[in-house]
Amino acid sequence: MDKKTPLYETHVALKGKMVPFGGYSLPVQYADAGLVKEHMAVRESVGLFDVSHMGEIFIQGSDALKNVQNIFTNDFEKMKAGQIRYTVMCNESGGIIDDLILYKYNDEKFMGVVNASNKEKDFEWIKNHLTGDVEAVDSSDDIGLIAIQGPNARATLEKLVEKADFPEKYYTFKEQVDFKGMKVDLSETGYTGEEGFEVYTKAEDVEKIWHLLIEAGEEFNIQPCGLGARDTLRLEAGMPLYGHEMSETINPLQVGLQFAVKMKKDGFIGKEALEKASIDQVRVGLKITGKGIVREEVPIFVEDNQIGMSTSGTHAPFLGYAIAMALIDKDYAEVGQVVEAEVRGRRVQAEVIPMPFYKK
Repeated sequence: MDKKTPLYETHVALKGKMVPFGGYSLPVQYADAGLVKEHMAVRESVGLFDVSHMGEIFIQGSDALKNVQNIFTNDFEKMKAGQIRYTVMCNESGGIIDDLILYKYNDEKFMGVVNASNKEKDFEWIKNHLTGDVEAVDSSDDIGLIAIQGPNARATLEKLVEKADFPEKYYTFKEQVDFKGMKVDLSETGYTGEEGFEVYTKAEDVEKIWHLLIEAGEEFNIQPCGLGARDTLRLEAGMPLYGHEMSETINPLQVGLQFAVKMKKDGFIGKEALEKASIDQVRVGLKITGKGIVREEVPIFVEDNQIGMSTSGTHAPFLGYAIAMALIDKDYAEVGQVVEAEVRGRRVQAEVIPMPFYKK
């Protein structure tokens, strides 16, 4: 049976259409709004997401820094307390076990926020590769997480949190912030391409915080948003998703994550394999210029040659046309390359365009 987040009853009361996702029952959209309205609320004003299904794994102890340097691909040596860094966790073959963001509390305490469907696998992997004075603690069930995203996200939060308690800039966080008498960790992060924040709270406080945010955002027509809008927003923003653009047989260099892989730092798991890797296929963005939607796992052709497969695709509500991401042979990855996607036996024309598709 799928697990429920602490906001499950709230979603049901809001007429959320509940679907299984990552081992949880979560709303894909709400009956009174729908995917497009939810998507546009985030682009134009403010939207609210329950992301309590994400996993939070703490790595703590006097050897914590040494271990995160070894287990993850980014470089955390000069990272300051209060900073957040996107990273990848690879296996010995260079394949992606998961992607995550890593919060630094201090040299002896880090928190990795991982994908819901991977958190048990991630926790076992991390535990099994720790050395020295360090431990991993899975706190996922104790933490509730809400993402508030959009141009009016800050104005909404300013009604509830003192301005001095806001994170200093994008990809930083403040811990133990007062939120109307409750303590939260507040980060300036998100997965939509908009300015936004994520509120980490005790699981028992998350419902109260949700309702406070809804009330504070009323003047901006704040909109609860489901998984559907989360996916179309991240696609417009060109953000890869585990299980689509990433897997244990795809390495981060293929999908444009070089910025999070620091080959000059001392060894990390997967480094040797990545040094030897031959990158034959790369991730590209496609604008669908023909008629139709190109979903994931659709063959991509140039004339009679299959050059790859799509990994995600949708109609982009803000852009007003269909887009897709694909892994294709690098020889065909230049912007402007015309390709065809084979959708149910019919060829649909598309063109390689730069990503992100949308940038605010």
